Amino acid sequence: MENTRLLQLLHTLTPLERQELKKFVESPFFNQRKEAVRLLDVLLKRLNKGKEVSDKATVFEAVFEGQSFDDHRLRMAVSFLYALVRRYLTVKDFMDSPLSYSVRESEVLRRRKLYALSRKSLEAAQEHQAGRSIQNADFFDEEYRFLLEKCRLDMSEPGAPPEHLQQLSDQLDRAFLSRKLWQNCVMLSHQTVANARFSPGILDQAIEGIEDQSILETPAIAIYYHYYRALTRPDQLAYYFNFKNLLFQHGATFPVEELRDLYLLAINFCIRQYNAGNQTFLREQFDFYQEGLERQYFLVAGELSVYTYMNAVTLALVLQELEWAGRFIQEYKPMLPAGQQESLFSFNRARLEYAAGQYGKALQLLQKVDFKEVHIALAAKTLQLKIYYTLGELDLLDAHLQALKAFLHRKKVMGYHKENYTNTIRFTHKLLETPLYNKAARAALRQEIEQTGAVAEKEWLLAQL
Repeated sequence: MENTRLLQLLHTLTPLERQELKKFVESPFFNQRKEAVRLLDVLLKRLNKGKEVSDKATVFEAVFEGQSFDDHRLRMAVSFLYALVRRYLTVKDFMDSPLSYSVRESEVLRRRKLYALSRKSLEAAQEHQAGRSIQNADFFDEEYRFLLEKCRLDMSEPGAPPEHLQQLSDQLDRAFLSRKLWQNCVMLSHQTVANARFSPGILDQAIEGIEDQSILETPAIAIYYHYYRALTRPDQLAYYFNFKNLLFQHGATFPVEELRDLYLLAINFCIRQYNAGNQTFLREQFDFYQEGLERQYFLVAGELSVYTYMNAVTLALVLQELEWAGRFIQEYKPMLPAGQQESLFSFNRARLEYAAGQYGKALQLLQKVDFKEVHIALAAKTLQLKIYYTLGELDLLDAHLQALKAFLHRKKVMGYHKENYTNTIRFTHKLLETPLYNKAARAALRQEIEQTGAVAEKEWLLAQL
């Protein structure tokens, strides 16, 4: 039963959530099936002890004591309990949002014409909203729903003037613009990766008149506005620097998850600028990695992604920030995904030793790299190639090139990765075969490498020429 959806969901619950779930399932308001209560007891006892769940027959006997095994009946009980767990999580999430709860409570009471009680609920909602430091698009959506309920309550009572209509309209502008700008920034940022064209919809018309209005004083709008302008007008870099300054200044008004996304948007913009030839944006990109790592924005449940780890090291090495790279590689090793820590640490430490000219140490570290992850394996093998070439170990290099070629074929490396590394092997062979004194041949080889689009380590090959 370990691979059932129910157990996958139960594994994600904290000890406190498991206790709450037990009370939820035992409540006759939510559940009147006793087999669901017994099934949950059986599963939680195993999970709380860190043990795997027994086979179906054993679970069935514990739930339906003394009855003949019926697979269909057990599956129905599992399915029903799974629905109860989902309901518990949804109810819990709603109850944990006091603002949404109070607004909904006010709406329920208003429909029963209990206007005084409804206002009490709105007062509670207002207190919750006033105490919030986060003011992103979600905040403005919730503020709009609060004001909408307030207006509906005003209009429900005879003779009460609708005092909040203008405020409601202004809030709708903020809610729409903050959400629409966020959406379009994300779409544009991923347009190249997704190989698709996205339409901005009515955004351009909507923001035409806001530049001189006070609405740009709202950080959640201003930050995405300047990023959107930076993407659509990449030659006007003032928009990017305004975005960066506002982000650093008002970062506390966003939740950590959104800050992580904003930093990644900034990094993507820096990559675009660097690829377009603006060398200064390599340092800009590195600055965002440093800031984001220092503030722990890139951690998800205490874990750092492989790509963030690799990219941060790459930038540090290119910028010759070797001391920082050494500290980072060691410090963030425990935060890498379990099972990959040693391999990723060894590989990136090898990259650092190579950059420092310690080729022997680099080769020793590469022996500890797990080659199961194809892209890391290719990067590690390419690093070996460069070390053998630098040390003049031509016999080892030739054998290594043959092994790398076989690896590409055996692992069925597809797409541009295969083309990248196949061209690297081909040009390394040509590099070895072209005499140093034959300037014309080396110039021709340089031109061929420059004109070939997909080449891993193109800059390194050109440097050897």
